[in-house]
Amino acid sequence: MNPPILREVVAELQTERLLLRCPRAGDGVAVHEAVVESLAALRAWPASLPWAMAEPSVALSETFCRESQAAFIQRARLVYFAFERDSGRFVASTSLHNINWQVPRFEVGYWCRSALQGQGYTREAIMALIGYAQRELGARRVEALTDERNVASRALCESLGLHLEGVLRNQCVTPTGVLRNTCVYASIA
Repeated sequence: MNPPILREVVAELQTERLLLRCPRAGDGVAVHEAVVESLAALRAWPASLPWAMAEPSVALSETFCRESQAAFIQRARLVYFAFERDSGRFVASTSLHNINWQVPRFEVGYWCRSALQGQGYTREAIMALIGYAQRELGARRVEALTDERNVASRALCESLGLHLEGVLRNQCVTPTGVLRNTCVYASIA
């Protein structure tokens, strides 16, 4: 089997309203703006999004963009930023991570900037990403892990046809030491 770095993975996907593309150097300003706007919503899920607990900065966002671009090239983590096709505005960050290329298996992750939530953008982006993983990357399993209390994220998983496989009790802990349960959703090919 060829090493993952030799796998063909497209750097861009398009949907009706979105352009999903691999992060690039210089994206940090747009990501930072969306993180700052969405900080309260992101910090509601400290066990799922521990990175949101740090004080945001353009430098941290730019570092994430460049590290994500490097991980994409290595096929270790496939981050796609979603931008509105018409305006070019940053909408969401999505990813295929915790990859096992032998299966192949992927975990899908996502967050959407607060001002654009509730408009179907995240669903559109994740549906495209899961479809691409299944059709082109040969995914046998795509899973999403979400905090049991995150009703919106759980509803999104269900609307995408992911099935609840179980709840991992006391699976993660917040920075303040509160145990949280994690729901495991998956689509099996």
